[in-house]
Amino acid sequence: MMFLILLLDYAFIFLARVLDMTLATVRILMVMRGKPGSAAGIGFFESIIYILALARVIDTLDNPTRLIVYALGFAAGNYAGTKIEERLALGFSTAQVISRENAEELTEKLRENGFGVTVLEGCGREGSHQLLHVLLKRKDIPVLMSIIRDTDEHAFVSVFDTRKILGGYFRKIKSK
Repeated sequence: MMFLILLLDYAFIFLARVLDMTLATVRILMVMRGKPGSAAGIGFFESIIYILALARVIDTLDNPTRLIVYALGFAAGNYAGTKIEERLALGFSTAQVISRENAEELTEKLRENGFGVTVLEGCGREGSHQLLHVLLKRKDIPVLMSIIRDTDEHAFVSVFDTRKILGGYFRKIKSK
């Protein structure tokens, strides 16, 4: 019976810490995406869960297993939070694509699939080429990458987060 109570205590500490760190990751995402109300609400519950888990560990510092379970929950929560953040894919990204051979075809395919593409002239080490500038929803990155891979497997692509946008062309992207 005592073993079962101890096991449940360890499970509570671990799961509370996983939940707390998962919420922390999502909260940080909300702050970065300019959603302070959501961040505050998540932070409220995150802090309660954190204190409940920490109290279980601090009350019994003579039991190092609780500390290890707490740390494992922290690590697992970071991992889970990162995976959830990837799945949520909130916000926007900017992709810059350099296709030396298929820029026109790639531009056309991207536009056919609902992406807005701005084409700029660039000059690199190996001469002139076209730079395709695509602003897109983060959740549409896999579709973009699939189209690029299918059209020009040697294209150079860089994708980075975009904090705010105003205007532009956004249409529902066809899933691949």
